[in-house]
Amino acid sequence: MKRFVGALAVASMLAMGLTACGGDDDGKDKKGDSTPGQSGAAVPRLDGTTVSVAAVWTGDEQAAFKKVLADFEKRTGAKTEFIPTGDSASTFLGQRVEGNAPPDVAFLAQPGVLQQFAQKGWVKPLAPDVQQSVQANYAAQWQKLGSYQDKLYGVYYKGANKSLVWYNTKVYETAGAAESKSWEDLLKNAGLISDSGTAPFAVGGADGWVLTDWFENIYLSQAGPDKYDQLAKHAIPWTDPSVKAALETLAQVFGKSDWFPDGTGGALQTEFPKSVPQVFGAPPKAGMIAGADFIGTNILKDTKAKIGTDAKFFGFPAVGSGKAPVVTGGDVAVAMKDSPGAMALLKYLASPEAAKVWAEQGGYLSPNKSLDFAAYKDEATRGIAKNLIAAGEDFRFDLSDQSPAAFGGTKGEGMWRDLQDFLRNPSDVAGAQGKLESDAAKAYTGG
Repeated sequence: MKRFVGALAVASMLAMGLTACGGDDDGKDKKGDSTPGQSGAAVPRLDGTTVSVAAVWTGDEQAAFKKVLADFEKRTGAKTEFIPTGDSASTFLGQRVEGNAPPDVAFLAQPGVLQQFAQKGWVKPLAPDVQQSVQANYAAQWQKLGSYQDKLYGVYYKGANKSLVWYNTKVYETAGAAESKSWEDLLKNAGLISDSGTAPFAVGGADGWVLTDWFENIYLSQAGPDKYDQLAKHAIPWTDPSVKAALETLAQVFGKSDWFPDGTGGALQTEFPKSVPQVFGAPPKAGMIAGADFIGTNILKDTKAKIGTDAKFFGFPAVGSGKAPVVTGGDVAVAMKDSPGAMALLKYLASPEAAKVWAEQGGYLSPNKSLDFAAYKDEATRGIAKNLIAAGEDFRFDLSDQSPAAFGGTKGEGMWRDLQDFLRNPSDVAGAQGKLESDAAKAYTGG
């Protein structure tokens, strides 16, 4: 489920006034024809063609993406039409299909929706040259996320890094705490912060997805990618020993009520937007907050803290003998028409040149491994992007986003509610597992 629009507006605000890196080549040769990008794949001329594109983006994100479309127009001679979907993109697009008026290209935020649309025949497999561009510029895991029944349907143009811990530097300095590489270090530093008189963690527990992100990072690191994939498909039950281990690990934080501002009850009543100022407001009520890159947006919007000085971040630490996790989100572009314009736009979106246009504006992370990190406007975003790309094949897409909405994406239901109940009573691991399994079984079977 796409949680927040405006992720990584950090970059544009943080780097305001800075000169973007990279040249000003518009991608054309002296004759005006498009030239190959780093992937070696050129987009064709499309003079007289109009390509319609549907996406959820509004405000700054829409304005930034329209510059991407303008670059595509310059390279191809095509015209583009942007169609806003509203928050319920799948419903909007389904209605357009039923009305026989689908856009050429649409952006989807959930892998499950791509699977559903492909099964119904609403989206078209990528043309061979588009597939080549994707294979050249994306890790195999991104290709897998964009596929259905071994056919490639999507291009992941925009990504998110959901495995970060943001911290208040003054709180850390006062407590003698340091950035954590391991779960054990995180607990140790949390204890130091608590001993200094400040709650270690802010948790927006009123929004259940915040708690799913905590679980997913722990589970991916501790159980590993293969188990994570099995759990995401409900190929193993939530009563599996690996889930028990992850919940027991999570209870090492959730079980300490005094580690949250106003205790566990306060955490359960705090919505995500209000949790960020608990760490970076004046005076701070907590030392750190685990979450995604878009926390930076809230820091700049809702506090006076400066990223890089007052606010810093590190990657979610490794748990036990596992690797440091990287849980992601993202927007995948798909063709809803098998038209030359649709395939040309997807081929362009798969190129580092397309990624560079938005990266230079800010407010963006690219899963494209061929994009030069210098395209990003500030060190904070470069660090987040490097963490995303360095994960290679070991990153995984948000587990709750891969689940049926009734289990992984509905307020007051399923995984969201069950982990809220677990935060209330983290000693009942077996009870939490049983409830999670019961709710998952109903959702995955359509019951």
